[in-house]
Amino acid sequence: MNTRDIALAVFRTSLASADPAGAVRNHMTLSGEILKVGPEFFPLQALRHILVVGAGKASAAMAWACEELLGERIHKGLVLTKDGHAPTSGKGGKIRVLEGAHPIPDERCLSGTQELLSILSEATEEDLVICLISGGGSALLEDLPEEITLSDLAAVTDFLLRCGAPIQEINVVRKHLSRVKGGQLLRHMQGAAVVSLVISDVIGAPLSAIASGPTVPDPSTFQEATDILMRYCGGEKSDIPPAIVSYFEKGIRGNVLETLKEGDPALSRSRTLVIAGNRSAADAAIKACLQQGISPVLLTAYLEGEAREAGKMFAAIAREIRATGNPSPVPCCMVASGETTVTVKGKGLGGRNQELALSAAMAMDGLPDVLLLAGATDGSDGPTDAAGAIASGDTIRRARAQGMNPREYLDQNDAYHFFDNLGDLIRTGPTGTNVNDLYLLFCM
Repeated sequence: MNTRDIALAVFRTSLASADPAGAVRNHMTLSGEILKVGPEFFPLQALRHILVVGAGKASAAMAWACEELLGERIHKGLVLTKDGHAPTSGKGGKIRVLEGAHPIPDERCLSGTQELLSILSEATEEDLVICLISGGGSALLEDLPEEITLSDLAAVTDFLLRCGAPIQEINVVRKHLSRVKGGQLLRHMQGAAVVSLVISDVIGAPLSAIASGPTVPDPSTFQEATDILMRYCGGEKSDIPPAIVSYFEKGIRGNVLETLKEGDPALSRSRTLVIAGNRSAADAAIKACLQQGISPVLLTAYLEGEAREAGKMFAAIAREIRATGNPSPVPCCMVASGETTVTVKGKGLGGRNQELALSAAMAMDGLPDVLLLAGATDGSDGPTDAAGAIASGDTIRRARAQGMNPREYLDQNDAYHFFDNLGDLIRTGPTGTNVNDLYLLFCM
């Protein structure tokens, strides 16, 4: 295989390792009438009902595995997932799957959440609620205060995304515009026992940040959410919908209920277990490289920052390897995972992985035998149909041969069309999982 084929094979192997259904099966077992979820044991005869709810890009696959195990023992269930992320089979059983928009929610997200809350309204202290949570849940699971409209939420979400705000900060704002995020979903559990199975797409897997932490305590406040907005709008409140400004001011004054905090009684019967995360894909990539006879090095599972700056970093590492053999002699692969951001200034189309790859291609121009794959494990990089892109030391030469100016594409945040013209986009379709982004730098 050539380097491109090897890179794609390693990427596919990494995606398979983050399979949500497999993660559920690894952490939930049924032995006779005893259900074991992580370290917790639940005698089924002591339960009135089992309810299954969830939200996120991986929640449908997680629900499928849950239903395979429990079948008719499930009383009712509903999960909300992104368009195209529902399994093609396994539908029509005890757990319904509804799709909605992401990263900016639509009316389907709101109506789906109301159906989910209706199921939870039937819960009692004699029931078990299994919550299936994964990345993407912040948009898909939403119950807005009466003062806030969907267009208000969409406007502030789009504003923060275009400013390049980290997802953790975006989620602080979204948690304080919601009645289900930041632990508040537990207020609808009616005292039932709750076990949350979580697939993390957030660096370091902080529970309060994954899908905005609907079943865990939240340390953030209305004041912090306000400070984030003011920082990105330069103190100009006119950039923020007036209803949101007013609502946050009420929250700061204590006239709106805060998100759930440590010590709240709603947490007393709730347990949370992270069953997969961004290290899952990175660790699988390392094993796959070894099987190919390529020396892997895990650079970091905590990559953050502006995408184009991260691209320059990968190019600098490639040049170091070619010049000195450090940090590894060839053939080798530098593996990293995380989530970068893009500050959008142009009018083009792309995603953070495509922009990172374009920046790396420009900095690696002319460097022989190097290739960088940057891909989103959910198969969706930004508002595009691509998971990411592949760049090499030959990318810029090929682009110029087609009359393309790489700098113009980068300045317009138009990496999608740049790589599409070259045939170097990675298209996997929806993968049904979401454990952050993966970066594979091959030096051969």
